[in-house]
Amino acid sequence: MRSISSNRGAVTAAGKLRIVGGSLRGSKLAVADFEGLRPTPDRVRETLFNWLAPYIAGARCLDLYAGTGALGIEALSRGAARVDFIERDARLAQALRENLARLRQENGRVRSADALAVLREPPAQACDLAFIDPPFALDLWDESARLLEANAWLAPAALVYVESPLEQTLHLPPSWQPHRAGHAGAVRYALYRRSDKLAAS
Repeated sequence: MRSISSNRGAVTAAGKLRIVGGSLRGSKLAVADFEGLRPTPDRVRETLFNWLAPYIAGARCLDLYAGTGALGIEALSRGAARVDFIERDARLAQALRENLARLRQENGRVRSADALAVLREPPAQACDLAFIDPPFALDLWDESARLLEANAWLAPAALVYVESPLEQTLHLPPSWQPHRAGHAGAVRYALYRRSDKLAAS
């Protein structure tokens, strides 16, 4: 669930979404009344995490453009070792911190920052799984992918989830090999597996 808005008002709850599996299954997250906040539907998250089932336990994850943090919290629920959430809007970042505290998720860290600025820095540790679901209007997929590769954010066999408009043309690194894909309405969702051999070639 990703956000962009010029709205300067307070973040207020406009709805709920639920965690669909794992230790937090059935837990509710408030969906803020925030212009541009776009939920990843329960059905899509369920499909994605079925794909990730063999890989998620113990994974180090990066949730870029986190919004409500539903993808990262779902990962924690399924046994991820750590999730770093990046959310530019300070109000959404604080709401995410409060949700993590309420759900007693100590392995999630929230950073209120611009995702591209973060990706220009070297990581403390490479991640095993990254989620890229930026605000659709900003066209940030290609640059996010480039920086993840250029600055060694991804482990050798990392998985990368990308959510984008169905008709969007993406220019992703050749080392990202398609693993699984689907679509829901006008949205395409896809999981890529990184090949360290292709990245080095």
